[in-house]
Amino acid sequence: MSYFLAALVAPVLGALLYRTLHGRNRAVRLVDGFVYVAVPVLVAIQVLPEVIEERAPSLLLFVAAGAFLPTTFELASRSLARHTDDLAIVVTLLGLVVHEALEGAALAPVGGPIEPAFAAAVILHRIPVGLILWWLVRPRHGIPMASAAVGSLVLATLAGGLLASRIALPADATGLHLFEAFVAGTLLHVVFHQGRHDHTHHDPDHIH
Repeated sequence: MSYFLAALVAPVLGALLYRTLHGRNRAVRLVDGFVYVAVPVLVAIQVLPEVIEERAPSLLLFVAAGAFLPTTFELASRSLARHTDDLAIVVTLLGLVVHEALEGAALAPVGGPIEPAFAAAVILHRIPVGLILWWLVRPRHGIPMASAAVGSLVLATLAGGLLASRIALPADATGLHLFEAFVAGTLLHVVFHQGRHDHTHHDPDHIH
C-alpha cells in the first residue's frame, strides 16, 4: 500500500517542486535545463529497452513520427500551426494517463509482493513527469489547467490500482508499445519546440 500511495503523490510533488524552484531567480535556468535533459532520458528509458528486448527498431520510427509530424503540419498550414502544439500536449497527456494507469495496476496492493527496486524506479520517475507536465501546461493555459493535467495522472493511477484485477496487457502488446513510442516523440516535440518558446517569451513565472 505504501508504494501505491507514494506513486499517487509523486506527480504532485513534481509540480510543487517546479513551483518552489521556479520562484527563485537562480533556479529558473536549472529547472529549464533539467527538463531538457530529463525528457530525452525518460524517453530513452521508456523506448530503448523495448527496442532491444523485442527487437523492434520500428519503435524508433514512431518516436520520430511523434516528434516531427507536428512540425510538418505546422509548415503545411498556418492555421494548423496555432493548434498543433496544444494537440501534441493532449496526445502526450493521453499517453501518460494510459501509462500511469498501467503503473497503478502494477503497484496495486493486490496479488503477490512488489519488488522494491521496481517500485522505487516507478515512483521516482513520476516526480519529474509531474514537473515536466506542469512546465508544459502552466505557461500556455494557467494554473487550473496545469493542476487538472497533473491531477489526471493521479486519477489514472488510482483507477489503475482499483481496477488492477481487471487490467491485463494483451498477449501481443505491440500496438500499445507503438502508441507509447509515438507519445514519447510528441513529448520531445512539445518540450523542445513549443516548450522552449513558452519559457523564453511567455512564461509569467519566468524571472529575468
